[in-house]
Amino acid sequence: MKRMKLIFQAKANKALDKYEDPRETLDLSYQKQLELLQKVRRGVADVATSRKRLELQMKQLQDQIDKLETQARRALEVGREDLAREALSRRGGLQQQMSDLQTQYTTLQAEEEKLTRASQSLQTKVDAFRTKKETIKATYTAAEATTRIGEAFSGISEEMSDVGLAIQRAEDKTLQLQARGSAIDELLASGALNDPTGMAKDDITAELERLSSGSDVDNQLEAMKRELSSGGKKQIEAGSVGNAANGGVQDAEVLGKEGDAR
Repeated sequence: MKRMKLIFQAKANKALDKYEDPRETLDLSYQKQLELLQKVRRGVADVATSRKRLELQMKQLQDQIDKLETQARRALEVGREDLAREALSRRGGLQQQMSDLQTQYTTLQAEEEKLTRASQSLQTKVDAFRTKKETIKATYTAAEATTRIGEAFSGISEEMSDVGLAIQRAEDKTLQLQARGSAIDELLASGALNDPTGMAKDDITAELERLSSGSDVDNQLEAMKRELSSGGKKQIEAGSVGNAANGGVQDAEVLGKEGDAR
């Protein structure tokens, strides 16, 4: 049973840790500290109220003691010693009550001072915790944003992983369709599949068309060769005629020069 309890606690702790937000936990701790501080302040106020009540009671007793002392003096002045004795006796009882109230007052005053110091110390700790809490919350928020940005850029976040899987599936389907289209074209060209439009050709027809296209290419090549050959001959003939004309001109110039010399 202890082992089962331990396993259950471990599982529950792991499940809760997934949904725990440190910022919310810090806010809750700060709220509890504020409530504790409020209780301490109420305690200080209650002790101060009790102390003030004792002060009023002590003032009333002191007034009664002073009054009895005055009455005792007057009784002695008129010769009533018995009344003076009674007044002094009552004054003694009131002085005993005053002594008890003074002890309680001292105790309450010390308790009030202690609670006041505790309240001030707790206030300082709460203020420090609030500053630290806000710092931790800001750091956690920044770290969380940085992590999400890094996951988005690296593609390991849940949203980006879904997008990456969608792109991968689209690419796979595109490649599959392209491969299927190429395979169908090859099968149609080889005659393994019949074209329902009647445009498909068997192997013999395709071979004849390739031969005729090859013959056309050969014919065009031969025509180009003939054109090039005939063009070269024309250039050679034109060069010969030009040379002959240049030679006749040179002979005429030579004969003219000889005639002048003669």
